Amino acid sequence: MYVDPEPDKKESKPISHIIDLKAGEENIHLKGRVLETSPPRVIQTRKGPRTISNAVIGDETGRVQVTLWGTKAGSLEEGKVVDIQGAWTTSFRGKVQVNIGRSSKITELDDSEAPQPESIPEEQPEAPYEPRQRRTGGFRKQGYYRQSRGIYRRNK
Repeated sequence: MYVDPEPDKKESKPISHIIDLKAGEENIHLKGRVLETSPPRVIQTRKGPRTISNAVIGDETGRVQVTLWGTKAGSLEEGKVVDIQGAWTTSFRGKVQVNIGRSSKITELDDSEAPQPESIPEEQPEAPYEPRQRRTGGFRKQGYYRQSRGIYRRNK
């Protein structure tokens, strides 16, 4: 087992407020209360089957959907207060999501470190919503037209 020889010298990122999260951030640090959880399930991805679970975490500024990947799936308990380090954000249907994976660290905190569930606002961080484009055929070279399979001619 690897033990960090100087654990106190690591740079600690400041704790982010949930409402301030933006899509595409990496190595974020959050503290909040787990409001909802779902059991782990297996999904198919481009890289093969993956185990995930979902949760909702809230702080005094709002709440956010969380996806836990791999061995972290199912590790959050409803009602607990947690400190999350090393997470990253993505967007899904116009909302920011937090992702927790292999390199993320989850620590349980004292109950007084986060507001009670009834005092957590419903606001969620927004992300620009860009519907996924469907591809309807092959690529097209600009300034060329397709003569036959794999053969392109320059437009006149």
